[in-house]
Amino acid sequence: MESVQSFERGLSVIRSFGADAPRQTLSDVARRTGLSRATARRLLLTLEGEGYVRREGSTFELTPRTLDLGYAYLSSHTLAELAQPHLRDLSAKVNESTSVAVLDGSSVVYVARVQANRVMTVSIGIGSRFPAYRTSLGRALLAWRSPGDVAAVWEASDRSHPTRRSATTLAQLTERLAEVRDLGYALVDQELEEGVRSVAAPIRDADGDPTAAVNVSTHTSRTTKAEVRSQVVPALLETAEAISTAMTAHRI
Repeated sequence: MESVQSFERGLSVIRSFGADAPRQTLSDVARRTGLSRATARRLLLTLEGEGYVRREGSTFELTPRTLDLGYAYLSSHTLAELAQPHLRDLSAKVNESTSVAVLDGSSVVYVARVQANRVMTVSIGIGSRFPAYRTSLGRALLAWRSPGDVAAVWEASDRSHPTRRSATTLAQLTERLAEVRDLGYALVDQELEEGVRSVAAPIRDADGDPTAAVNVSTHTSRTTKAEVRSQVVPALLETAEAISTAMTAHRI
């Protein structure tokens, strides 16, 4: 397979920044990417010259221009546009935040979201990424993948900092995915963060294959699991079906 190594390395430098490392020194970038200091320096200076990185003293940080990379994807992806009105309706019905995400490697990436006027400890926006195996969105997508695909996602996942309810083995995850298939939706109770409870359903293409997922997130202090099943799930399933129908109509 043909590839441009310098481009790959440049992307690895951008990806080395994150919530845990918003600002980095040259040494930090070299360590996190596995690149030599000389190579990391050349790439950082190139990104600085293009406006994607800014330097303050001995540290570097990404600039808002990097958002253009994500917006280019969103602007070409009709899913987000089609889903947004359905998310607004769903959020109004259940009075909670709603989102649509797709699977990218071992993570889910948020492509559309409606934030309810609620205080949540997890900060989520367009482009946010979380380990798929610990989220309702991820499980709504993984449940219909092959065992080999699920195992590959498990091996590639960041499994650090689990909660006391998180799946800790592939066997546990496989068992929970089987339940998702039986129910038609994924209910994840405080596996991403204590106090956060969410439920998701797959969005299917014209062939019936899950290509995205829609969820509702809430807090344990507001909604019990029984209330999620009785009050939220019916509206969620209706929304997933409506978005799936819209996708089919637009041949996404």
